[in-house]
Formats: sequence, structure tokens, C-alpha cells
Amino acid sequence: MLIIPAIDIREGRCVRLVQGLAENETVYSDDPVETALSLMAKGAALLHVVDLDGAMKGFSENLPVIGEMVKKLSIPIQLGGGIRTVTDIMLRLGRLGVHRVVLGTLAAEKPEVAAWAAQEYPGRIVAGIDARAGVVAIRGWMDETTERTPLELALEAKEVGIDTVVYTDIARDGMLSGPNVEATRALIGATGMRVIASGGVTSIADLKALEEAGAYGAIVGKAMYDGLLDIEEALRMFGGGQNKEKTDANTAG
Repeated sequence: MLIIPAIDIREGRCVRLVQGLAENETVYSDDPVETALSLMAKGAALLHVVDLDGAMKGFSENLPVIGEMVKKLSIPIQLGGGIRTVTDIMLRLGRLGVHRVVLGTLAAEKPEVAAWAAQEYPGRIVAGIDARAGVVAIRGWMDETTERTPLELALEAKEVGIDTVVYTDIARDGMLSGPNVEATRALIGATGMRVIASGGVTSIADLKALEEAGAYGAIVGKAMYDGLLDIEEALRMFGGGQNKEKTDANTAG
């Protein structure tokens, strides 16, 4: 299983939110690029970067910082947050050079654009499925939900050629309460997709539970920054996933 450290960027700083709420913000670094370099040095093979300003506002001033990350890192970046148009997709995969983009609101509201992206950029489009009380939340989780279930959205994504999902249980995000292993297991079983679990990962035991459930990867954030989870130990223990991601990145270009 792939261990994926998360870097959430808001107003140019590395932060973490609790359940996606802006008022529950902790700033961990004023330099996300240095944070990224440090995580790469510790053995990360992929970084999950979230543009929080893009997700919450629909536009972003963080792209120069993300572009600097791409230039300085020798590992791929998976980027989500505020990617809601064809132009947004092309800018991030083209000019910025990120390896993969995560489509959440766009996939839910404009499946035809997600279908185009999956065909135009094979292997570089990920469906972001954020769940609150059993339904999909969109637009940076700002109290806006759809009537669709995570399974419905995942199957739509699979139908158009997307094979990877980032599944986030919003209620557990930043809460250090453990991931929703059963919901993750159910999504994997019902879709056969590569599911990356996000939200609540706190310990090595959590990671082992997700691996046993069949997760392709696990995103680690607050527990890593707060020192509750030793990211170097986690990356060593699940080293096979790192090698797989490097192979996948080279294959997808």
C-alpha cells in the first residue's frame, strides 16, 4: 500500500483543517516547498497536495508555490482543490506539470468534462469523493452536498475510464479518530477501483487495517505533523507501494 503524505496549502502556507473548516486551522509551515522537500527526503514517493483556497473560493493564488514544488521535487505530485474547468485541468497537468489531478466538484457536476479528461490524460485523472453522512460533499465541503452516494459517483467515474479514487470521510478528517475502514472496504469491493483512503489516519495500526481492506493507498496528514505517526517508519514499512507508484508515474508520463 502506498503511503501518501498530504500538504494542504492555504494563503501560501502549509496548514491542516479539522473536518475542512477554515476556522479550525493549524499552520505547520510558512514554506510548503521546504515541507515537500523534507517529505521527499524521508522517502515519500508521491505527495497529495490540496489547494484549499482553490477548493473554497474556486480560484487560487497558490499555483506559483505549487509550480515551485514541481520544479524542485523528483517525485510526482497529486493535486486537488478548485479544479473545475477544462482550462484548470490543462493548466495544472500542462504548464504546472503535476502528475495527477483530483476532480471532485467537477466530476460530480460535469461528468462529461471528467470523461474528456480521462480520455485526454489517461492515468492522470483521479476522482475525489468526499462523503458526509453517506452523501457526496462538493465545493470544498462548504456545507454543500449532493444527493448522490460515494458508490454512485465512483461507478460513474469508472464508466468514463477513471480507475483511481481518493475517498475522504469528512467527519474523520483531521480528527485523529481512525479511518473509516469499513466504508473504504465496501467501496473497493463494489467498484474494483484503486481506492486511496483519506481522513482520520493516526497510527501504523490504522495503515495496516486499510492495507488489509485492500486500499491502494492512504493519505497521512495531521497525525504526521503532530508527531503521532512517524512518517519515516510508515514509509519503510509499506515500501512496496512506493516502488509501485514510481512505476505507475513513469508509465503515465
